[in-house]
Amino acid sequence: MKKSSKNRRHFLKNFTLGWIGAAALPNIVTAKDTASAHEQNTGALTGKAPGARGFNEPYKGKYNNRIAFPVGGIGAGMFCIEGSGAISHMSIRHNPEMFFEPAMFAAISIKGMPGGARVLEQQIPDWKKFGQRDAGLGGTGGATWGLPRFEEAEFKARFPFADISLKDTAIPLAVKIKGWSPFVPTDEDNSSLPVGAIEYQFTNTGKSSQEYVFSYNTRNFMRQGEAGNHISALQQGFILSQDATANAPEKQGHFAIFTTDKATVTDHCWFRGGWFDPLSMVWNTVQAAEVKNNPPVGKDAPGASLFVPFRLGPGEKKTIRLLMAWYVPDSKLRIGDDASGDHPDQPKFHRPWYSHRFKNINEVADYWKTNYDTLHQKTSLFTSTFYKSTLPPEVIEAVAANLTILKSATVMRQYDGRFWCWEGSGDNWGSCHGSCTHVWNYAQAVPHLFPNLERSLRNTEFKENQNADGHQGFRANIPISPLVHNFHAAADGQLGGIMKVYREWRISGDNDWLKNIFPAVKTSMDYCIRTWDPRKKGVVEEPHHNTYDIEFWGPTGMCTSFYLGALKAFTLMGKHLNSDVADYQSLYEKGKQYLETTLFNGEYFIQKIQWTGLNAPDPAKAQSFHTHYSEEAQRLLKAEGPKYQYGEGCLSDGILGSWIARVCGMEEPVDAAKTKSHLLAVHQYNLKKDLSAHANPQRPTFALGNEGGLLLCSWPKGGKLSLPFVYSNEVWTGIEYQVASHLMFMGEVEKGLDIVRACRGRYDGSVRNPFNEYECGHWYARAMSSYGMLQGLTGVRYDAVDGTLFIDSKVGDFSSFISTAKGFGTVSLRNGKPSLQVAFGTIPVKRAIVSGKTMQLG
Repeated sequence: MKKSSKNRRHFLKNFTLGWIGAAALPNIVTAKDTASAHEQNTGALTGKAPGARGFNEPYKGKYNNRIAFPVGGIGAGMFCIEGSGAISHMSIRHNPEMFFEPAMFAAISIKGMPGGARVLEQQIPDWKKFGQRDAGLGGTGGATWGLPRFEEAEFKARFPFADISLKDTAIPLAVKIKGWSPFVPTDEDNSSLPVGAIEYQFTNTGKSSQEYVFSYNTRNFMRQGEAGNHISALQQGFILSQDATANAPEKQGHFAIFTTDKATVTDHCWFRGGWFDPLSMVWNTVQAAEVKNNPPVGKDAPGASLFVPFRLGPGEKKTIRLLMAWYVPDSKLRIGDDASGDHPDQPKFHRPWYSHRFKNINEVADYWKTNYDTLHQKTSLFTSTFYKSTLPPEVIEAVAANLTILKSATVMRQYDGRFWCWEGSGDNWGSCHGSCTHVWNYAQAVPHLFPNLERSLRNTEFKENQNADGHQGFRANIPISPLVHNFHAAADGQLGGIMKVYREWRISGDNDWLKNIFPAVKTSMDYCIRTWDPRKKGVVEEPHHNTYDIEFWGPTGMCTSFYLGALKAFTLMGKHLNSDVADYQSLYEKGKQYLETTLFNGEYFIQKIQWTGLNAPDPAKAQSFHTHYSEEAQRLLKAEGPKYQYGEGCLSDGILGSWIARVCGMEEPVDAAKTKSHLLAVHQYNLKKDLSAHANPQRPTFALGNEGGLLLCSWPKGGKLSLPFVYSNEVWTGIEYQVASHLMFMGEVEKGLDIVRACRGRYDGSVRNPFNEYECGHWYARAMSSYGMLQGLTGVRYDAVDGTLFIDSKVGDFSSFISTAKGFGTVSLRNGKPSLQVAFGTIPVKRAIVSGKTMQLG
């Protein structure tokens, strides 16, 4: 998590804390769009964690405590809908704002019924009552917490839909809430819209007709200071605005809230006054089941409300669509120095993709309203298709839960549509910038769901991030521009990138893209050899920076497996392009021999610590990140070697490069029996079902006490250093999932599921948010390694270069989701016979290979 020098102090301060045609391919079944398909649920999506809720079941009671489910577009910002129905985490200004809970709420009022007004949320959870940032200040969500609410709520997730049911014995009304935003694999633009929706459905459960008033009420939370704020009119709604100033264009921001109901009445200006006057007067109106129709004022309107009056007879239903859209075209976000100088034709600061697609908030709102039904249908189709799976429920839950990362503040798209990401989202700052290659190595969702976005990362890595020598910076500037190369390359990141070029080629089938990028890939490969294997042993030997934010000295199983995977990928791509790759093949064979003998202790892969006889200087004099050698550390260096190594340890990531190669569509570059042995050792030694006796002086809140989790490393045969690599005692969900996936590939399904259950058991909603697996920040990208479990269990992979569908099931018969560059659908295996049902787009399969045998699709 190395930061540029300009941002290092700030970081350290915070760190401590078209359809396939049946005529073209008769054995493929096509499927048509189905409305509200996400409501479907199969019996396969159940399962009980011991003493806890079942995986994929609703969250209720104590499990509906910490839920916050992101709504928004890829790289467009987000807000969260909580398990209670509240809105929080409002992060739409190109920066995470985890504690921003605007004073906004929906309410229902029953005319003529004393006490018949309720905020459409569950009671405030106890954890919010004390310790919530600014909880007592009027500008936060806390201002509304004293208003009457429903007794209880139940939350069900079917990504990207969040469904909430509200109940109150005193109210003859059943309420269902649905929050969502568009998510259509292969359609990255419609999936990146700065929009969200909440649908409210009301059912009269009483015995007589009733008149109701639905309202949505909010302060102008877009306001930035005293000047230029206003609330303007929008058909059946309003727009909260803050205008730009000459010196602060980034202050400009607009948030539209509107309905599709023609009966909507709008109050554009709350009562103006001091103290609690505005909200008090709003509640008086809500409580009396009245509506107010106030026109816009020039400035300083405290807030606005919209009202929808309606009548229901016994058993009748009414659904109100509440649409939200935002437009914040500028920012102050700029990270890194542009090595090529200033470019007046390009933005100086980050501008979001949508600002170049839409001219203003009205265009966004109009597009959202006009295309709502179509986008809902396509998104529902994705959800229905994904949840048709018969795979273990803990896996489906883990994959879906971490797709929320793509709606979080962790991901961004700059003005030209290119993907750029943080590692995670800090409370109020982006955590670890620049689409960090060694973290995003693990993330397997984007290359399959939105391949164009993933390929844009490769283009950045091998263009702006790489210099003429082949040195590749592992953190991209924002706006994306040529880097200044003033720190180590990351061995796992740069070598992983070579494997991912192979993956992107096989997923896209774009031979021209491969031909164009290959010279830069060769330059990168040659740099890796010169830098980390100058004596051409086939191993990564020289000190190599990596995802643990330190350098490993001497050969490691972890990074040598990356090296072998990269050499394998390079030779495969080179042979396709008729390049001479004999020397690289020879290096691969030598390295494979070394890894499988010298670095294998008979049970698992280790590190041979070495700091003499290398090209690198003395460890105490080498450039590093936050690694200093005091007098005490100098003595330790003489006794044990460099700080922060793993030596004889059993590293959970110890054969990670082999997994990366597998999920990138290659055969694993390391002997399968030894790889399996390593993974079984990791399961045996590193998976703890109770961490009460585990000492962790690092960052323990990821897993502690009687919780279970997979440790990053252990030393079952002794040899633990006084100061092993930083983070070694921690538990990271992204590593848990990659190990689980790799075990599944090896046929050890139950052992893989052991790890998944331990992980999701910690994220059950009682203490942690089930939709926010954090590491160095919320919604941490590494957790998208979970997507690899789909391939691990089924072996399903589509190769667009030669039109082959691969299946290698480890669970017998199954149905599972598949997403490709041009479409998505369901792959099934029944009695050993494969079939493909295309739900959206095209998947032009020419042949299927099932467990090594060519078969016809049924």
